[in-house]
Amino acid sequence: MTSALLCHKDKASLPRWKAIIEPTYLLGYRFQEFEAGQKNMKRLMLALTTLWALAACAVPTDPDDSPVRDLGDFKLGHNIVVAPDIQKGPLSREMPKEQWIASMKDEIDARFGRYDGDRVVHFGVNINGYVLAQPGVPILFSPKSALIFNITAWDDRAGGKFNDEPRQIIVLESLSGGTLVGTGYTLSPEEQMENLTHNAAREIEKWLAENAKCLVENVPEDVLADCWKDTQEEQEERQRQLDALR
Repeated sequence: MTSALLCHKDKASLPRWKAIIEPTYLLGYRFQEFEAGQKNMKRLMLALTTLWALAACAVPTDPDDSPVRDLGDFKLGHNIVVAPDIQKGPLSREMPKEQWIASMKDEIDARFGRYDGDRVVHFGVNINGYVLAQPGVPILFSPKSALIFNITAWDDRAGGKFNDEPRQIIVLESLSGGTLVGTGYTLSPEEQMENLTHNAAREIEKWLAENAKCLVENVPEDVLADCWKDTQEEQEERQRQLDALR
C-alpha cells in the first residue's frame, strides 16, 4: 500500500506483519508477548518500505542515464530481434513474446541511436528466456527478475559475423527498492520487462565497448585475434548467474 501511494499506481498491498509473527506461536511462544514489539516493528518496517519504495518508483528507461562510450566507428544498422523459443521461468509472471521483442528493439534503438560512426553493425538478437518476479514475502523472500538472450554482431562492410559464436548475456533487474520487497510488489510486469530490456541494451553497449578496437579502420591482425572472445572469467560468471536462477 505504501508503494502504491508513493508511485501513484495500483499495487498489491504488503502482507500484514502479524502473519509473519503469528507462526512463532507454533514454536511455543505466546503471540501476546510480541504485541508491544510488533507495534515498533510495524513502524520500522513502514519507514524502511517507504524509503525503498521511493527508490523503486523510477524504472530506468532513459538511455542518457550513462555517458556515451567509445565504440570506435560504430553505427547501428539492422536491429533484428526474435524469440522463437522463448521460455518463461518457474513462478514467473507472463508477458507475450511480441511485447518482449518490441521492448528490446525500442531499447536498442534508443541507446545505439546515439552513435553515428562510419562502421555499420547489424544486430541479431534471440531472446531465450525470462523470469518476471511475482510478489513475495518482504525481507524474507525477494524474488529477482532476469532475462537471458543471445546476440550476434554482423559487419556490414565484410558481410560476415564479428563473433563466430552468439554472445550469451544474462541481465538482472536494476538494484533498487524493489529488490528489497520484490519487484512483484513495486513494478507491473510491463515495468519489469522495460527494466530488463533497458539493462540488456546497456550490457550490449558494454560488450561493444570492450571490442571497440575492432570497430575502426585497419585493425592489426594481432588485435583482431583478441576481439569478440569470451574469457574464462566471463564464462564462469555466466555459469554462476545461471546457477543462481535455478
